[in-house]
Amino acid sequence: MKERVLFTSESVSEGHPDKVCDQISDAILDECLKQDPHSRVACECFATTNLIVIGGEITTSAKVDYENVARDVLKKIGYDSEDKGMDYHTCQINVVLDTQSSDIALGTNEEVGGAGDQGIMFGFASKETEGYMPLAISIAHHLVRYATEKRHSGEFKWARPDMKAQVTIDYTNPQPRIDTILMSIQHDPDFDEVAFKKYIKEEIMDAVVEKYYLNTDYKVLINPTGRFVIGGPHGDTGLTGRKIIVDTYGGYARHGGGAFSGKDPSKVDRSAAYMARYIAKNIVAAGMCDKIEIQLSYAIGVKEPTSVFIDTFETEKVSHAVILSAIKNEFDLTPGGIINTLNLKAPIYSNTATYGHFGRGDLNLPWEKLDKVEILKKYLG
Repeated sequence: MKERVLFTSESVSEGHPDKVCDQISDAILDECLKQDPHSRVACECFATTNLIVIGGEITTSAKVDYENVARDVLKKIGYDSEDKGMDYHTCQINVVLDTQSSDIALGTNEEVGGAGDQGIMFGFASKETEGYMPLAISIAHHLVRYATEKRHSGEFKWARPDMKAQVTIDYTNPQPRIDTILMSIQHDPDFDEVAFKKYIKEEIMDAVVEKYYLNTDYKVLINPTGRFVIGGPHGDTGLTGRKIIVDTYGGYARHGGGAFSGKDPSKVDRSAAYMARYIAKNIVAAGMCDKIEIQLSYAIGVKEPTSVFIDTFETEKVSHAVILSAIKNEFDLTPGGIINTLNLKAPIYSNTATYGHFGRGDLNLPWEKLDKVEILKKYLG
């Protein structure tokens, strides 16, 4: 009997406690950048029952009401009562911020232009989906985003902000199929369980799957414990940067370990990961390979990357040497070059804090642009 090949990715909604923290951290970053594009921000957030703690290091000339920014994020999500897990009106918000280390600034100022830290970053792209993303994470993001839109519109009765989706794809045969979809969605205590689950299956799961022209005979799991009333920061503690696989490729590609949210672009954890995605997507779109993973590494205070590595999974149309030459010749991999290429000092980060940083055709993000394709085609020979 042929062994089945199953792969799973998950996504979470804006109301998930970790994503609440990511959104607050990135909203603060955007407020700093709006007033001072040279802001240096490393903002972390902690959330628990009716309490938000904002900490980190920020050096900026911007005047930001950090508490008000956090309350606005909670309000937009819909955390407006303690019963839901957080009340933006009354929750306690503690702000514990310091300035960035002057030692780090020595290596990252414009004169030196070095990386804000050492580290490794990965970028990935493939032809599996229209957005050059893996299939499982694309569907998982779509599910929670669609469910959240219906909650905000009032159409999705009984739903509350905290949601998760998990999608298992069967790759046993050349044509992938959906094996299982799991959704856990927070709800009001006085809900109709049968009607609630029916709506999720028919109006969310099936509706999303149809957009991918995939099978609808998948296995279904909805709120497997039977009840999900206590959620959000009341149900579980939230932290900035704890959903790094949700933010990237759903585990389908490797991850360097560095989180994104709350970090200004001098932190290569964020900016170099964006650049690696930008390069990968343009290389695949140019026809140099069908799938590629790129690793970059940096040393603190040093401009040029310490290494560039690629894996094309035996899908290359030209040699690795040619692809590496194209990367070296056509892309500026210094921190300053990355920031300038992708215009990363603009306040564009709040929208990235939910539903993934990559494959977001709805946001017109600079690292998703295919503006290098024609230039790269000359390397095809």
